[in-house]
Amino acid sequence: PYDKSVSADIERALMESDLGLTPTSDGNVIRINIPPLTEDRRKELLKQCKGIGEEGKVAIRNVRRDGIDGIKKLEKASTISKDQAKDGLDALQKLTDSNIKEIDGIVANKEKEVMKV
Repeated sequence: PYDKSVSADIERALMESDLGLTPTSDGNVIRINIPPLTEDRRKELLKQCKGIGEEGKVAIRNVRRDGIDGIKKLEKASTISKDQAKDGLDALQKLTDSNIKEIDGIVANKEKEVMKV
């Protein structure tokens, strides 16, 4: 690192991260040995990929829920008609479905990439 006083902080952050890497420091340089991927490590990475994908889906569903609440409030306040509210809900659901399908595709591609030897 440029500032040698932070090398201990960098080393500690790498140890605490969930990357499975072990840094070694000789005072001037921090070295990270990256082992070859084993079958177990590949499966662990696969779990991480699926977990990140699921977090993305949950975030999209939360946005959908907020959108539905907003549309219902507008309908209740008579700002929009029932037909407009229904159209908005349908469009919101289609958008949600397409984004979730995109996340599923990305996760599937990453699964293939990780499991390829």
